[in-house]
Amino acid sequence: MIRFTAELKRFDSQGEKTGWTYFDIPGALAETLKPGCRTAYRVKGRIDKLDIKGVSLVPMGGGDFILAVNAAMRKSLRKEKGATVSVQLSVDNEVFQTPADITECLADEPAAEAYYNGLPPSHRRYWVNWVAEAKTAPTRAKRLAMMVDSLARGWGFSEMQRAAKAKKEKDGF
Repeated sequence: MIRFTAELKRFDSQGEKTGWTYFDIPGALAETLKPGCRTAYRVKGRIDKLDIKGVSLVPMGGGDFILAVNAAMRKSLRKEKGATVSVQLSVDNEVFQTPADITECLADEPAAEAYYNGLPPSHRRYWVNWVAEAKTAPTRAKRLAMMVDSLARGWGFSEMQRAAKAKKEKDGF
């Protein structure tokens, strides 16, 4: 486990990372955490009093990494760009498991199941989190149906979102 303090920063213009809030993990600390690793990996731990798990460290070159602090995390921390946070991190080796109801639905649609199983774990996690974040059973069922249909078409999450938006606009919502 590594412990350090960090300043929250925000990218002004950095391609896909534009607008991200993050903090740096210098190469020397990253080397202590996961020696020899130069690719993204997941960590768990604490940022101030906020427990985190399954959060990616993103490589920035030269052995340095960043940890993106999303809106929900910033809200829990009650901190923005320029604030200092106390950080404790360790490697998160937890294996991602697809929930049983999603596995059952995918099994009913072989094309969707094959496409899903070919996705990287991070992409599978994105789909599963989207379904799991539904607040009601009908919304969860709708999202699960959208997921299976989209995967059967060979669509990723962003293609599904674009198609749903286009359908809403076409239907006048």
